[in-house]
Amino acid sequence: MAADGVDRYTVEKVQDFLPHPLETKPNIATEAIKGAVSEEVIEILIKDNELDRQHDGDRGLGPVRRAVLESDLASPSLKREVATRGDDTKDYDVLVPDTVQRSAYEAVRAGKPVVLYGPTGTGKTTFAKQLALNTGVGYTLETASPSWTRQDIIGRVAPEYSEDEVGYQKEPGCVSEAVLRARDFGNPYTVIIDELTRADISKIFGPLYTAIENPHQTIFETDDGRTVELDPEVNIIATMNMSDRTVNELDNAITRRFAMIEISEYETTDREDLFARFAAEHLNETNVDNGALQDLFQTDYTHLNGVDIEHSSRELDSPTGILQFGPMHYADVARFLGTATADDGRYADSPGLAVGEAFRTYITPRVLNAATYSQLRDLIEHYEALDDAYDFDLSRAAALIQGELDAEEQRMGK
Repeated sequence: MAADGVDRYTVEKVQDFLPHPLETKPNIATEAIKGAVSEEVIEILIKDNELDRQHDGDRGLGPVRRAVLESDLASPSLKREVATRGDDTKDYDVLVPDTVQRSAYEAVRAGKPVVLYGPTGTGKTTFAKQLALNTGVGYTLETASPSWTRQDIIGRVAPEYSEDEVGYQKEPGCVSEAVLRARDFGNPYTVIIDELTRADISKIFGPLYTAIENPHQTIFETDDGRTVELDPEVNIIATMNMSDRTVNELDNAITRRFAMIEISEYETTDREDLFARFAAEHLNETNVDNGALQDLFQTDYTHLNGVDIEHSSRELDSPTGILQFGPMHYADVARFLGTATADDGRYADSPGLAVGEAFRTYITPRVLNAATYSQLRDLIEHYEALDDAYDFDLSRAAALIQGELDAEEQRMGK
């Protein structure tokens, strides 16, 4: 045992301890990480034997992973590995346009909080995670809600019940928690605030705006006296669905303090690669016409968005440029069809109907969520035209929009 009271663990010592008791006692595994004499020791425990997975589970931050993240010997890549156990985001290709990647990455490197905004289905959340992993060792993801207050960002005093007594403890908000983790882990850490437009931005971000302007100002203090300031090692990334508002309608305070990165239109070749990937991942073992389905995705996307229509193989006698809609939604269609039209699927003998049901289930409701009343008739014409142009049965998708139009007109007394 060293003078500081911590047992030292060498490569030879941990190899002698394996497989027991390191694999059966998490306290000894944690002790070995804290007492490691080199990163090689930690790599044996984590990369070779995955002790964090055995003791902490497939995901989450348990005592073994926290010991690795707080170690001065562990490299950022090793910390990132344990921080993202069970997170397959790191295995995905970055699919957003190259200019978006570069602008967002450099904004984070410049120490600027980032807002990724655009229509639904453009991959904002996935890219936010990828951006976090490219600029730090891990991230926390929080989804905003209308009930959020400044306390969800900065922190609160919360009651703590013990038998017949009530005490109080301080709970850091998502940004304050990220600051503490960045300090404890000794590496950049990211907080992702998803769907920011669901909350009252000016209400929840007031103290954060002040902290951005005055980074040395304390915004929170923990029960044990640790003060929280907006550390430069903390990256803040937010996502916004802009289907119902524009950047000009946002609070000027956020557009002045955050880098606003738009994710909207994908280049034709990027979409083609994306749709081909969806088909390859989910439809190889089905009897769906992959080529026709990818063409349907392309036609639906180009006509809804009013872009690159000349690259579509089908000319539709219907309105174009109806609303903005992202290409990522079609992954859910492919995933549904991959199971529904497999040999044991309920639509194995009717792939054309399955495509229509997939659109009715995953595409049409999301289109309706972004559509205004004035766009409903155009959408009905659009999906009726698709139904005529393809062998897939899209009539029920069009019928769903017709039902929404009828209900809306009834509410309006028409």
